[in-house]
Amino acid sequence: MAQPKDNVLTEPLAEALSQRYLAYALSTITQRALPDARDGLKPVHRRILYGMRLLRLDANGAFKKSAKIVGDVMGAFHPHGDQAIYDALVRLSQDFAIRYPLVDGQGNFGNVDGDSAAAYRYTEARLTEIAEALLEGLDEDAVDFRPSYDGADREPVVLPAAFPNLLANGASGIAVGMATNIPPHNLGELCAATIALIENPNTRDATLLKYIKGPDFPTGGIVVDDPATIAEAYRSGRGSFRVRARWKKEEGARGVYQIVVDQIPYQVQKSRLIERIAELIEQKKLPLLDDVHDESTEDIRIVLSPKNRAVDARILMEQLFRQTDLEARIPLNMNVLDGGLVPRVMSLKDALQAFVNHRRNVLERRSKHRLEKIAARLEVLDGYLIVYLDLDKVIRIIRNEDEPKPRLIKAFRLSDVQAEAILNMRLRSLRKLEEMEIRREHDALTREQKELKKLLGSEALMREKLIAEMKAIDAKFGLKTGIGARRTQFALAPAIAEEAAAIENFVEKEPITVVCSEKGWLRSFKGHQEENDTVKYREGDRRKFWVHAQTTDKLMMFATDGRFFTLDCAKLPGGRGNGEAIRTFIDLPPEADIVAMFPHVEGRKLLLAATTGHGFVTGEDDAVAMTRSGKKVMNVKAGAEAAVARFVAGDSVAVVGENRKLLIFPLSEVPELARGQGVRLQRYKDGGLADATVFMWKDGLRDANGRNFGPDELKDWKGARAQAGRIVPHGWAKSKKFG
Repeated sequence: MAQPKDNVLTEPLAEALSQRYLAYALSTITQRALPDARDGLKPVHRRILYGMRLLRLDANGAFKKSAKIVGDVMGAFHPHGDQAIYDALVRLSQDFAIRYPLVDGQGNFGNVDGDSAAAYRYTEARLTEIAEALLEGLDEDAVDFRPSYDGADREPVVLPAAFPNLLANGASGIAVGMATNIPPHNLGELCAATIALIENPNTRDATLLKYIKGPDFPTGGIVVDDPATIAEAYRSGRGSFRVRARWKKEEGARGVYQIVVDQIPYQVQKSRLIERIAELIEQKKLPLLDDVHDESTEDIRIVLSPKNRAVDARILMEQLFRQTDLEARIPLNMNVLDGGLVPRVMSLKDALQAFVNHRRNVLERRSKHRLEKIAARLEVLDGYLIVYLDLDKVIRIIRNEDEPKPRLIKAFRLSDVQAEAILNMRLRSLRKLEEMEIRREHDALTREQKELKKLLGSEALMREKLIAEMKAIDAKFGLKTGIGARRTQFALAPAIAEEAAAIENFVEKEPITVVCSEKGWLRSFKGHQEENDTVKYREGDRRKFWVHAQTTDKLMMFATDGRFFTLDCAKLPGGRGNGEAIRTFIDLPPEADIVAMFPHVEGRKLLLAATTGHGFVTGEDDAVAMTRSGKKVMNVKAGAEAAVARFVAGDSVAVVGENRKLLIFPLSEVPELARGQGVRLQRYKDGGLADATVFMWKDGLRDANGRNFGPDELKDWKGARAQAGRIVPHGWAKSKKFG
């Protein structure tokens, strides 16, 4: 590095960038995105809870304005903007977003429809009882403190955390090069698993899963993964959970019924879900569903009305699960900060063990802190008991001496602390009853001191104490309490055959007209309409394909790169506006174009040909594509294009080149292939193939102008495959195309 000149340092750009980006990445990982494995909190959440504790916002106390909380937290601990702090505060209070809310909110704190909370000047908040369990022990040296960002205050590095909050409430975040996603779990089950792990540190993941069945989402739902999949996700720390909405049938009169959804997957916005279902109904993509209504109050109630009473409710719901957020995948990625410093992916056992280790450390620190307090108090009580033996002498020294403290220390052999305590004693404490109370307190503290020393010296007693603490948490927030009852259930998805739930089986058959423009804008109109000028296109665009089909058909398209694409006619965009770009439905390369478009007919044959003059016959069924990327059927040489896809309905093939030469030969000379380049249909000295078709020889051949040339007029053009052919007959269409 060069010497500084005028306070400017010269530094290589790559080195400067790498150092600064690394610092930014580390800051994002440790100070923003990833939770601590010990208390399950990110710094902003920890600072909010600690700030509320300093404001004495206890669970049984009064509320205070959220603006006051946000201001204090931002000013003292978290200088990253008021909105970020308030957003975090709001989420900690939402019972549909967090399994065990840590903030008790008063006012509008948002809802499951996705509506945002009111501004912080309108809302109030305080801690919940379960949040106080996270903070318990902060005044007893349970954890380390560090200076705040400006050094004016001190904040806890981690909270004592009386329960495994990391798993109980979950976490999510995106850091630099890594992310975390931990779903919430049931606290009662976590307590049971933690107790088992404390009793036997060698407990395996499979054993822990006897207690922890899986995630427990605040919005309920049903996990439909099999136990083996769930076990593997917890063992590796990575995976996902497939969650479905809970529904039931409500019977009506004369066999009519409706379906009621009362629980939806975690983090799904109810209003957006209903909008999506309504869109699918309008687009006729849910043929079994007639209507959807939102009858929710405080509880979720989404009412689905089937088309008729003959509709199978299971098949209807299977279609909804496949097309809407009534089924969602909740990711699991237990990437957390181990010890608050090192990011790593933990298994279920690792996460619980990190919590147990933390609680053991908290217990040890609180016990030592209590021992120090007891020792200090016993020292004072010992002094009191000494002077009670000769109170008259104490009073005489205090009355007669200018500096009574040294005289007391010498006369009664007291310590400095004891002498100070005696001098600060009230006169009313000199009564006999007070002496008895001091002796009782002294005896009680002495017994507690012995128990604490015994506790610190015994691993077995430490385990018993930790287990007792977990049982106390379980009693207050476990499965038998109102907040702790399990909400998410487990079941295997019903075995409904793919074809039984396929949308195509229930689409009403209706005629449509598919229109595609030169620039690739696709749309469909109801009914079989004749070509007309009432259909408008974008400026500079015009019609390319005009196809009559049915809503139950599959629309097939052949591209210049030799690939076939397939679309469901029932899912095509409507005729309003200019339609949608065809590339939003298929992965068509920018350099490729569509050369043919038609509804699929089972069993039909196609003649494919390229500009090089090569071609072959293929089965249309083999060309149906199941993916957006299409199906490669014709291999096209570099610089050439696939140009023709004609239905095979006849006994003869006619090929015309750009040189206006026509050749006719028997269809039997063209091989049938599933995929390939094909054989040469016509030979060219200059140019390439213009068009090809299949026709019945006895019926003649029609050109693009609609003129029909009979067998007698075409006999001079009949030859063998791969010949050059002859100039087209007099009067042939100038477009060099067949009709």
